[in-house]
Amino acid sequence: MIEQFLCPKYGPGQMWETVARKIREKGGVIHCGIDVLGLRVEQNRIVAVTGVDGTGAPREFTGDYFFSTMPVKELVRAMELEMDTADAKVPDAVREISDGLVYRDFITVGLLVKRLKVGVDGHVDDNWIYIQEPDVRAGRLQIFNNWSPYMVADSRNIWLGVEYFCNEGDDLWNKPDAEMKKLAGEELHSIGIIDRQDVLDATVIRMPKTYPAYFGTYSRFPELRRYLDGFENLFLVGRNGMHKYNNQDHSMLTAMVAVDQIARGSVDKGAIWDVNTEMEYHEAKS
Repeated sequence: MIEQFLCPKYGPGQMWETVARKIREKGGVIHCGIDVLGLRVEQNRIVAVTGVDGTGAPREFTGDYFFSTMPVKELVRAMELEMDTADAKVPDAVREISDGLVYRDFITVGLLVKRLKVGVDGHVDDNWIYIQEPDVRAGRLQIFNNWSPYMVADSRNIWLGVEYFCNEGDDLWNKPDAEMKKLAGEELHSIGIIDRQDVLDATVIRMPKTYPAYFGTYSRFPELRRYLDGFENLFLVGRNGMHKYNNQDHSMLTAMVAVDQIARGSVDKGAIWDVNTEMEYHEAKS
């Protein structure tokens, strides 16, 4: 689908490190490690976000505009905690839709290996390879060297990401790291991609709510969207923020469009939701 990517030297995290640096240089403040607990609402506006920091101390942040990238289900629950009066309450139908939204979770097992047993002289051009074999649970393979050669310290080695699509709390999710590392190495060995003896190191990363799903109560999502869009200074952006399977470029674009709308003095959210409406772009199971 896409023949070329622009990738920072040490991976996409560099881009956000640069953004953070520029924000701080311009006098902005970034707060990390704070759990959002509630959103204070007055009529059709968000007036503050409440939460706790890493020490358990309460925090509150007021503002003129609020951008949410948190899962919609968690956003609505946070609003409920502060909206407990008869004239300020999340409608039952909205809560029902929100609670019924479904997500797919994700595990990446990073494997550092000496070489691959596939490709030309152990070299494969692809960034991603989808794994079709029915007798393994791995669903996709990333080759990080192909994003940038600087992603691996020793260019003679190969840095792989073995990806598992799962549900939080299932048997895969609950496997100890040591078992996940062994499983990934054994599965790639069994389908002839690597030799298990060539694994040098491994790491495991779990990411909940990676993929917002288009089932559950999703068919009723427009009703939920209308309710949330009714808060004039609240802008939903990003994959989880919009419960929309956007890639990183589209997720960033939704935030840029939101800022454009604010700069124009517009509270219309339609242009944000119109980003990436060409659904044939999405990866789909046939």
